[in-house]
Amino acid sequence: CKPPCIVGGIRATRAVVLNMAALTAISLLVTTFLQGVFGQQCNSIAVHQTWVGGWNATFFSDSSTASPTSFYVDLVFSHTVDDLLLVPSGTVTRINDRHYKVTIEDEELISEPSISFEFDAHFPGPEIPAVVSAFLSDHGETCDEYGIPTLPPSTDDNPCSPTGMEPYDYNQVLCLSLVFLELQRAGPLPANNRVPWRQDSCLYDGDDIGHDLTGGYFDAGDHVKFGLPQATTATLLAWGMIEYRDGYEKAGQLEYGLDAIKWFTDYLLKTHIGYFKVVGQVGQALVDHGYWGRPEDMTPENMPRPSFILDADNPGSDLVGETAAALAAANIVFKDIDPEYAAKCLASALDLYVFADEVRGLYTDSITDAIGFYTSDSYGDELCWAALWLYYATGDEYFLSAAKTHWNEFNIGEEWYFTLSWQKKHAGAMVLMAQLDGGQEYVDLLQKHCDMIINDSPYLPGGLVYLGMWGTVRTANDASFIILRAADLGIQPDEYITFARAQVDYALGSSGQSYVIGYGPNFPTRPHHRSSSCPPPPAECDGTWAYNQPAPNPSSCWGGLVGGPAENITWIDDRWDYVHNEVAIFCAFPGNLAAMASFS
Repeated sequence: CKPPCIVGGIRATRAVVLNMAALTAISLLVTTFLQGVFGQQCNSIAVHQTWVGGWNATFFSDSSTASPTSFYVDLVFSHTVDDLLLVPSGTVTRINDRHYKVTIEDEELISEPSISFEFDAHFPGPEIPAVVSAFLSDHGETCDEYGIPTLPPSTDDNPCSPTGMEPYDYNQVLCLSLVFLELQRAGPLPANNRVPWRQDSCLYDGDDIGHDLTGGYFDAGDHVKFGLPQATTATLLAWGMIEYRDGYEKAGQLEYGLDAIKWFTDYLLKTHIGYFKVVGQVGQALVDHGYWGRPEDMTPENMPRPSFILDADNPGSDLVGETAAALAAANIVFKDIDPEYAAKCLASALDLYVFADEVRGLYTDSITDAIGFYTSDSYGDELCWAALWLYYATGDEYFLSAAKTHWNEFNIGEEWYFTLSWQKKHAGAMVLMAQLDGGQEYVDLLQKHCDMIINDSPYLPGGLVYLGMWGTVRTANDASFIILRAADLGIQPDEYITFARAQVDYALGSSGQSYVIGYGPNFPTRPHHRSSSCPPPPAECDGTWAYNQPAPNPSSCWGGLVGGPAENITWIDDRWDYVHNEVAIFCAFPGNLAAMASFS
């Protein structure tokens, strides 16, 4: 038998409904006795027995469950737990080494006016773990007496109302996707900001070099402004607006969409600080990733944000070329709305393309701080891509000729990457070559590319095309945008639109799980996202609590598209899982939604 260190001496053979008053008294005695050993133990946990490498306890709650069939409890521990064993029948899901989800399907237990179950926790030592947070389905956080922070009732209402579109409300989700960009904004926020818990932030960006670099977007769940994903998202967002503007209009989101693009390009114009001189990043990656909290709370003292500059001695053809592409695309968007601003975007794009082409190099060879976050391994695709966008914007044959030169020089048509991403623009270049040049060789190559995605890729249950484990839903939708563009060019339109719609619908819940925060009856609530994991200001944000507490993020990350499931991996709504549950800006998803809205 286990060598006991008996404190309470209770050991049941199955979960029992205990007298709550007695159990509470036992729990308080045990907790008081073990404070010096365990630290802060949740008051919903009564520890009965300890031994070397383990302890036995009961979870209890005076609340009953609303579900007639099951309930679950999320348990977060202060230190590593190797294994969690239930004394009754039930299911234990290991989220990570400190977070476990216990699911009980016991009709006798569920019918009782209160809930309890017994479990053993096994740990490697020497630290003895305590349960620091317990979250009961239907009721929320159950740890109140020992200083675990609790949240006020949420007043964070969904800013995007349903529009009645069925079976999936593409209009509402397009609205949400733009709200997500709004909650990713840095700098002084505009009056029409739809995210009440966000405030001005990072107003000191650029102070270190004497340039105003406020504005732009945070890339994902952190607060660095990485230039390559920033510019890529700007290009994709503008592209979706150019091709599917009527979808934005039908959804009532045209002005918000234009504002989102301009927030990108205003910042990108600021980063062009001189001849052959571009700021490629603001913020230090590892330092930033070590901070879990709100950007509003960052200051020059607690979070220095250095500016990383590309110039003739420190080139970055990929990042600079992508910035040129984004500004050229913005020129097309704003040409008839604000000709003066459009001309400014084009002038900057022309200069940046010359810089990218004449002084060649990978940006991560110059900004080594980005290595491991957005490492680049090619720049020829961005040169071709930028030239094509300049041709699209100007109609000048010089740029089409330049694009073809880059196409051949860097074997763009022979490099196969199944999707368009912040790193690879090959698929996008294929579309623009087929669209702008119209040569049959480009049309055939684009069709071959799309057919390989549809016919030769694995699929996850429910119909998601699987193109890699990182951000599976985003990646599938990025590929779908390419396929939608091919369909609009007359290539297999029925088949391609059906495929793309299925990928969009998967993100919206066709498999039973929505991956868009705020849409559908079952959407993520615990994304890996720093600022939304904090309570709304003026409440302080304790980063340790915000990262570890098992309840939903107290500030809703509206419109965020989480990474999604992976091959042989069940998706779990877990804040710690940055591979499958982080949100990010770089995605063609808004363009897909605008396309679906325009088709409907």
